[in-house]
Amino acid sequence: MARVDLTVRGAGIFGLSVAWEATRRGARVRVIEAVGVGAGSSGGVVGALSPHVPENWNEKKAFQLDSLLMAEGWWREVEAASGLRSGYARLGRLQPLADEAAVALALARGAEAAELWRGQAAWRVVAATGAAWEPVSPSGWLVADDLSARLHPRLACAALVGAIRAEGGEVIMGAAEDAGPVVWATGASGLAELGADLGRDMGGAEKGQAILLRHAAPELPQLLVAGLHVVPHVDGTVAVGSTSERDYQDLGVDHRADDLHARAVAALPVLAGAEVVERWAGLRPRSKSRAPVLGAWAGRAGHFIANGGFKIGFGMAPKVAEVMVDLVLEGRDAVPEGFRV
Repeated sequence: MARVDLTVRGAGIFGLSVAWEATRRGARVRVIEAVGVGAGSSGGVVGALSPHVPENWNEKKAFQLDSLLMAEGWWREVEAASGLRSGYARLGRLQPLADEAAVALALARGAEAAELWRGQAAWRVVAATGAAWEPVSPSGWLVADDLSARLHPRLACAALVGAIRAEGGEVIMGAAEDAGPVVWATGASGLAELGADLGRDMGGAEKGQAILLRHAAPELPQLLVAGLHVVPHVDGTVAVGSTSERDYQDLGVDHRADDLHARAVAALPVLAGAEVVERWAGLRPRSKSRAPVLGAWAGRAGHFIANGGFKIGFGMAPKVAEVMVDLVLEGRDAVPEGFRV
């Protein structure tokens, strides 16, 4: 590449999304990845793009809403440029309601969503029908939202790489030189490095485990049952996860992955005979605030941070990419106050 306008360190979802956003605006981009595409938590299996609860509104929830509403068009552009599937589909989500109090709260949240989601998505309380792809609901009622979407994390990362390369960008595995401003999107290890450099606690790594089942339900909504995500994918699998482990002894899969299977079957009996085709474990970058960490790296002129995706990185990615490219290449700072380094 004769000229490089931007270097991105890290080929996880934040790094690749920033690189693609810059590329689609005409910049020449170099992505440098030390291990492999999606080598950290972006190489997981779940891929749930779902909103925060529509109440107690704040800048994080507003930012996420913008990103989720951007996502369909954004991922379609990625697919068109790369010729590859991302697995994206906005198919909604179902959640069981335990009792009358939960139903009343869900109805109140639906009224809030009507205003906060600007009429572009809905949060409704619907009667359970007993369909096979429906979570067991003690109250007989479910929350159905049509803002939630899903994508296949590994397909999505591969599609981003394909799109960047198709438009003349570089994605390099191994050592390479920086050129132009540098965006560091290096996940859990990068968050620790940032904290050490700044001399303060910026957060750390949280382990997650998930499983992948062989069950074809590619056009059906995802489920959220007692904190457990059940996400059908385009390739005939269903992802279940994930655990949240801040204290862990090793990075491998263990009995908690088996527990996920048992919980999924209890919530959705149709999965009882589904084959477990993969058990996954990885580290997610959890910032101290649980929000993304975006902006200039203090004391390192021309260097910037895009980190802290934690559990919502894929859902936040289009908007993170937009504000980071605005900042780095165009000098417009729209980073929310609570996200700043």
